[in-house]
Amino acid sequence: MLDVVDEEDRVTGQAPRGEVYARGLRHRVVFVLVRDAEGRVFVHRRTATKQVFPSRYDMFVGGVVGAGESYDEAALREAEEELGVRGLPRPVPLFRFLYEDGGDPARSWWSAVYEVRCPLPVQPQESEVAWYGFLTDEELDARLGGAWEWAPDGLHAYRRLLALPRGRRG
Repeated sequence: MLDVVDEEDRVTGQAPRGEVYARGLRHRVVFVLVRDAEGRVFVHRRTATKQVFPSRYDMFVGGVVGAGESYDEAALREAEEELGVRGLPRPVPLFRFLYEDGGDPARSWWSAVYEVRCPLPVQPQESEVAWYGFLTDEELDARLGGAWEWAPDGLHAYRRLLALPRGRRG
């Protein structure tokens, strides 16, 4: 079950995940930028079976916030699940924004962006991650305009992150 929210991120009801996606209901998601001990960014290609943006690359791990779950709880849960680790520090909240793509079907979700350091060896979920690597900021930036197809919501969140003053980025 997911919380359905309005344009101000206020809960207006709940619905099963499949119904939320099928009807294009606004809900909540978390994006977690993961850096390893050397400061490189965890980048991955989503599996072809993902319901949203299959086979696209992403520089965030994350997912939907469950009904009654906080953004902070979801960020830690999703990061540990997708990376296949336990004992991560609590991800640091950076900012929130309303993502709307205007597509057909329209997609709209309140998004909370976080950052976390993961010095642990990762074992990503095979059902979520088809490929992964840790890239330097320069390597990641070099791939943004190239041949890789990025999840549009993650790319939008990353561009917002880059626009923050340096001191507000993790």
